[in-house]
Amino acid sequence: MALKVIGSGLGRTGTMSLKLALEQLGLGPCHHMVEVFMHPETVPLWVAAGQGQGDWDAIFAGYPSMVDHPGCIYWRELMDLYPDAKVLHTVRDPDQWFDSTQATIFAPYSPATAPPPPMKAFFDTVHGWYRGDIHDRDFMVKVFQRHTEEVIATVPKDRLLVYEAGQGWEPLCEFLGVPVPASPYPRENSRQQFQDRMAQGLTPIEIGKLAKASMHQA
Repeated sequence: MALKVIGSGLGRTGTMSLKLALEQLGLGPCHHMVEVFMHPETVPLWVAAGQGQGDWDAIFAGYPSMVDHPGCIYWRELMDLYPDAKVLHTVRDPDQWFDSTQATIFAPYSPATAPPPPMKAFFDTVHGWYRGDIHDRDFMVKVFQRHTEEVIATVPKDRLLVYEAGQGWEPLCEFLGVPVPASPYPRENSRQQFQDRMAQGLTPIEIGKLAKASMHQA
């Protein structure tokens, strides 16, 4: 199965909500960081990808769409490999994005900050993509802005949607050529939800299951 949607937006730009939205639109399962935790057998494939040996058909077998890390950092390779796929680039205010990362995925209690040995090589490739101090505001804001500029400058306009969290169904569905659902657009994995779940000691796998359950209850 070839990817139909490539999410190039970085984590903490509404990617979990977008994952659930794409799955509701029939483009699921959608690959997201939580899928790596749910399928640890794929970790060696991601480590190899970080070394320039990405077996993308194997990594995304069964997934028609992808958002979030780790896939988002390979958007160039993926858009070339899957020329019919559309590129969905999620954005938000860069300073708010930085604040969100420091309170969630790059916080001391995040599973990405002190991963168990089997996951360390994987997260080293993710963190290494930033090529600098992930806790430095000025540096990270520039990385965020440059990433968006590169996507916009590279992806053909007819393949790209720059989508801001909070815009809802309409621009997304128009871009994908699908009807707008009657149900509200998903809202999942907010900063507070992330922090509450970490405080409860929930694993990333449990968090992913909660997110999917919330979609089915909506």
